[in-house]
Amino acid sequence: MSKIKVGIIYGGRSTEHEVSLRSAASVFKRLDRSRFEAKTIYIDKSGVWHWAEIPESFISSSDASLPIMSNAPEVVLLSKGVFSFQDQKNFGRKEKVDVVMPMLHGQNCEDGTLQGLFESMEIAYTGSGVLGSSIGMDKEVSKRLAAHAGIPIVPYRVAHSWDSAEKIQSTLADAEKNLGYPMFVKAAREGSSVGVYKVKTREEFLLKIKEAFQYDTKVLIEKGIEAREIEFAILQNADRSKLPLVSIPAEIIPSGGHEFYSYEAKYLDDNGAIVKVPADISASFTQKLTQLVQEIFIALELEGYARIDLFLDKNSSAEKPVFYLNEVNTLPGFTSISMFPKLWEASGTPYTDLLTKLIDLALLRSRG
Repeated sequence: MSKIKVGIIYGGRSTEHEVSLRSAASVFKRLDRSRFEAKTIYIDKSGVWHWAEIPESFISSSDASLPIMSNAPEVVLLSKGVFSFQDQKNFGRKEKVDVVMPMLHGQNCEDGTLQGLFESMEIAYTGSGVLGSSIGMDKEVSKRLAAHAGIPIVPYRVAHSWDSAEKIQSTLADAEKNLGYPMFVKAAREGSSVGVYKVKTREEFLLKIKEAFQYDTKVLIEKGIEAREIEFAILQNADRSKLPLVSIPAEIIPSGGHEFYSYEAKYLDDNGAIVKVPADISASFTQKLTQLVQEIFIALELEGYARIDLFLDKNSSAEKPVFYLNEVNTLPGFTSISMFPKLWEASGTPYTDLLTKLIDLALLRSRG
């Protein structure tokens, strides 16, 4: 029986390009070669697609990232998973994959744009569809829909890059009165904590909101909750008549002087956080949170898989803990230290088996 050809797409034009190289390397190394044949497609920072052809010997290498392959042959995606070569040397050559795994993070990757391309080209792909991806990427829209579904969210306000100075001052005055310091200023459509700042004064706010607008035209101003960060991994059930599957919870505890789980704490500081798996919460509340996470997955139109991050208010009582939705991630990291695969491994599903489940879900969805 011929192997299923899996196109691992990595790189991309977002600020999370380098994280993508690491996620893709882990996937390439751990894909079940008895069932799948790995193909690698690199998108450079200008948006050009390249047929990367990473050698199988990379599996045994110590490299944590797939290489940048800007000199590899340029390709375009045609219908039904066919890639057409565009360079003169290979012109007319075509390669086909049966399913793609986008190991990309951030804008132009996990916001529905790439998923729309896959849909229009009739190619199976892992992860959420166009709608769920768009919702999950936009922190403000996902909060709005979650609140409509009765899911608790952290109070927030919104500012836009086109707001006048008077409008920004009015929004700030409202936030100071109703949210109070500290507050978080967040680019609405970035991931990996890019464009996220904790502010404690008016001066910090005015400085950081300008920085956040460099990443996005929409910025959230969120109440600073003294909270524990609890994360779950969730996987769509192959039996669509059943609720999605949920991992055990983890807790992320910022350390090394980091006040929150920032980009620096995640990727640049080896001591940036302590990860507790499972999180130290009771079995009864774990069960309630599992149900909440399933409700979030459904309310936000997610598919395939996601990581869902919650806040546990430290000032709430042990008898009645207060939880909020922090955010969802529809294309979470797949590096060797990423929480999504780590949570499933701790829940009894090894990394390689998890990849197989994601591919099977993608192929099942493509068959309708």
